[in-house]
Amino acid sequence: MAPSPRRRFFLAPFRWLLAVVSVLVQVLLVAWASLAIFYSNLPWPWLRLALALAFAGFAVWAFWIAPSRRMHMALGALYVGVILWWIAIPPSNDRHWRPEVAVMPRAFIDGDRVHLTGVRNIEYRSLDDFTVRYEERDVLLSRLNGLDFYVSYWREGPVGHTFLSFTFDDALPLSISIETRPEVGEEYDPLASLFKQYELIYVVGDERDIVGVRTNYRDESVYLYRLNTSAENARRLFLVYLERINELADHPEFYHLLSNNCTLNIVRYANAAGREGRFDIRHLLNGLIDSYLYHSGRVDTSLPFEALRRLSLINGPARAADGAPDFAERIRAALPGPHR
Repeated sequence: MAPSPRRRFFLAPFRWLLAVVSVLVQVLLVAWASLAIFYSNLPWPWLRLALALAFAGFAVWAFWIAPSRRMHMALGALYVGVILWWIAIPPSNDRHWRPEVAVMPRAFIDGDRVHLTGVRNIEYRSLDDFTVRYEERDVLLSRLNGLDFYVSYWREGPVGHTFLSFTFDDALPLSISIETRPEVGEEYDPLASLFKQYELIYVVGDERDIVGVRTNYRDESVYLYRLNTSAENARRLFLVYLERINELADHPEFYHLLSNNCTLNIVRYANAAGREGRFDIRHLLNGLIDSYLYHSGRVDTSLPFEALRRLSLINGPARAADGAPDFAERIRAALPGPHR
């Protein structure tokens, strides 16, 4: 029996919504597969572009111009082929890397002592003029006493870069920054990062390099927050990081903007080290992560958030201390929070 006019009236919006959602899903499927082909591992850009356009054109024909069961089956077979091809693209540690990411760090743990290789300590004269230097360092787990959180912005907004520094009572802080590993001539592209274009690296380095290059040479706005975490929790997190550093040295992975990035990995490893808390949208919109840290009580809350944020901007002290041996001490001199 046909539905009544009243029922058809009430069903019409749901049918319209279903049709819109169906078209959006189809558009997303076509866009993803076309981009996966364009960003694939074929060495010839012209061929990747031609294949991506050909796939998109065929998909448009099959979905909206001449839809039929046979066309949908052919498109489905092609789509499965693209997925299998994309899955089979392997990450590698053997590429022509840019010098600032050419060396993968490693950690060797012997009881309380940790020996680190590939610790970056580049000497910058300008953004493009620098002397690459990698060092070896020894630190003691028992002397690790705290954890500091950095947020760095290319431009102020909801997206930035986050990284940590582990502090010691007998040694300089050790920064660990989760980043893409670009090849020579390669620049970061957020869209490309969704399609296996960049390997992942945990840059371990001196703050005069990891922080200084951002404040003094890239002209990024950098905020430093001292976390209210116990030394025990900081040590647990440090060990999680060291395990991941060694894993990546042996088994490379791709960076992914939405699933394998700086902030999500920090949260993931904090969870593994005993963090309690739920997912927050500011874990994705990481330019707002300092607000999350403040309102969850993980940083000093004796001041209003905006006042804390103003004090936490370290560009001025970092420029004044450029290259100085007490760089780490000087960028922290005016910060509220635990002083170690």
